Amino acid sequence: MILALGLVAAFGRAIQLKAFGPVSPLSHTLLEIVIESSRILLFLYVLGLSNIRSGFLKILHLFTNKPGRRQTWHTAIRTIRGRWLALLINLGVFACIAFLFNLFIDHIAYQTCLLLTLKDHQVVDQQSSAWTVILFFKNLSVIPFTIVFEVLFLLWLTNRLPKSVAYSSFSK
Repeated sequence: MILALGLVAAFGRAIQLKAFGPVSPLSHTLLEIVIESSRILLFLYVLGLSNIRSGFLKILHLFTNKPGRRQTWHTAIRTIRGRWLALLINLGVFACIAFLFNLFIDHIAYQTCLLLTLKDHQVVDQQSSAWTVILFFKNLSVIPFTIVFEVLFLLWLTNRLPKSVAYSSFSK
């Protein structure tokens, strides 16, 4: 599901960048709606721990349950105070991984002949720029990785991450 939603966003962004030819303003706007919708669905999918409906209900519950919201804030503050070292380590590891993803994507876009090969084989339009490649791969990797990390991090902060997931990702 994560890969599928990333592909929707990646191809939408590539089309917006004229990878397959000119795009009308209306098409550009509709593609932006599709791209952002795929990101929202990814957010809900991860929040619901692989269930979009469950993620949506959690968001709805956040806005309708004022006492629960207050308790969630207290839990998050307690977690930050008590596990600040784990928090810093996770943020540091996340930043390093995201940096490496971006470095690798820039290398693919500027140091390889991928774009030229795609143009030569008429996969993309001759007017396509390196940004087409960059944003395609970012929508497949960095952006989904960031959304997944942020949602799981918020669930961990609020003590709503199942122990099996928490143990393998954030508690070490």
